[in-house]
Amino acid sequence: MIEVEIDSGSGFCFGVTTAISKAEEMLSAGEPLYCLGDIVHNGMECSRLRDMGLVIIDHEQMLHQRGTNVLLRAHGEPPQTYLMARERDINIIDATCPVVLQLQRRIKRQYELLRPRYGTPNEPQIVIFGKPGHAEVLGLVGQTEGRALVIENVADADQLDYSRDVYLYSQTTKSLDELHALIDHIAAHIQAPARLESHDTICRQVVGRMPAICKFAAQHDLIIFVCGRKSSNGHNLYDACRHVNPRSHLVESPSEIRAEWLNGVGTVGICGATSTPKWLMEQCRDKIEALI
Repeated sequence: MIEVEIDSGSGFCFGVTTAISKAEEMLSAGEPLYCLGDIVHNGMECSRLRDMGLVIIDHEQMLHQRGTNVLLRAHGEPPQTYLMARERDINIIDATCPVVLQLQRRIKRQYELLRPRYGTPNEPQIVIFGKPGHAEVLGLVGQTEGRALVIENVADADQLDYSRDVYLYSQTTKSLDELHALIDHIAAHIQAPARLESHDTICRQVVGRMPAICKFAAQHDLIIFVCGRKSSNGHNLYDACRHVNPRSHLVESPSEIRAEWLNGVGTVGICGATSTPKWLMEQCRDKIEALI
């Protein structure tokens, strides 16, 4: 008989839990609610909330809102979004993750200190280690009036000018090992008197999940990793699982689980990202038990 275990450490992080709780509270009270972008990078959870009445809009659609309730998700938003809301009498329900909000403030303070040097020969470089176009990254870049540079990996670092100061920050859900590799790379190439000032701004809850999920993956014959394919954090954790256990599969829903994956398996571990709801992992467990 195959044993199936759900990782107790997987599931929504604090920021996502808070955002979804705020949405559920308003929707349950019958209040109309719009959300700027997918509330979480998980299609199944977004579908559940849409069924409750949540309406997903983008920034273009927000331009046409007047006096409505708009929820800002955990990823955060740039200052321009708040200005847009004030101009249209929109009621903002701000569910920005406290960790992201603190990082936004740090970057804004850094930019204000460096602003006088912009346009001079020693113009500084505020650098965000993150995924270009990611909602959180857009919010961080917005704190610098769009002047921050975004690099996704060590190879991208070659676009930097190593003769100028670099102030490095990270998207909260990036890999700690990759951040350290990037810091080492820039430090090895920076040209004095230019200097590197690096800041480890990765969420500690995310950092703690990496070793825990690797340990979990090593304990099972097969790993089913459940997450939305848009999830940056999910892909980092899944890659770690697959490194430890090659018999790891990423699925967005129970329907993607294949019976042949269970051949010769004694134990199955189910885990997920910080954007993966517990109920979805439970549905995957039920699907596996049905296949068994």
